[in-house]
Amino acid sequence: MSSSRLFRRSALLFAPVLVATLALTACSPESLVGDASSTSRESKADASTADAELSDSVQAQVDYVLSYWSDYNPEYGTLGDDDCVNFTSQSLLERGWVQDDEWFYGGESVWDSSPAWISSTAFNDYLASRTDLVTALDDSQREQVVVGDIVQFDWDNSGDRDHTGVVTRVETTDEGIVVSFAGHTEDSDYRSVDTAITVNHPGASVYYWHILDD
Repeated sequence: MSSSRLFRRSALLFAPVLVATLALTACSPESLVGDASSTSRESKADASTADAELSDSVQAQVDYVLSYWSDYNPEYGTLGDDDCVNFTSQSLLERGWVQDDEWFYGGESVWDSSPAWISSTAFNDYLASRTDLVTALDDSQREQVVVGDIVQFDWDNSGDRDHTGVVTRVETTDEGIVVSFAGHTEDSDYRSVDTAITVNHPGASVYYWHILDD
């Protein structure tokens, strides 16, 4: 990532506000069981994911995710157990997304980033306002989910978003469509959505953001 893409913001955000936001709406690591189901790391998305090659921009995003899901990129700060949206946002920069006044990295410190860069619920609200970039999908629409899309979870069905990741595999099986994702917090490259919502957090809800063609 070139430094020119990580512009600095002159207006600093108040850390206490961000801490409170993260505590309520960012990645929630509690009650996680080791289900990362990490297969061998691949430089290309699994061929079973789709019967078509990924676009260059999506491939760049996936390559980034598979490179840094466990070995964090030192160019960015980390948010400890709340790093899922920070990581997802990084991947979208690699895909070619452009930062704006609502979604940006802090540059000097990850804590100076916008809420939408580091909070799952704030990121959800941001995406909902960007219908030019994404389309909202629920779990009954898995047939529309593709590699590179965003997945978000509401562990306790409270209406907010508790965790965020990047879809890295979509497979059609005899049992139905299986979606896997990568993310930080519980570092994983091919974590099963179904395991996350039935084993780790029984009864949890999952949502997707399908990224429109570049």
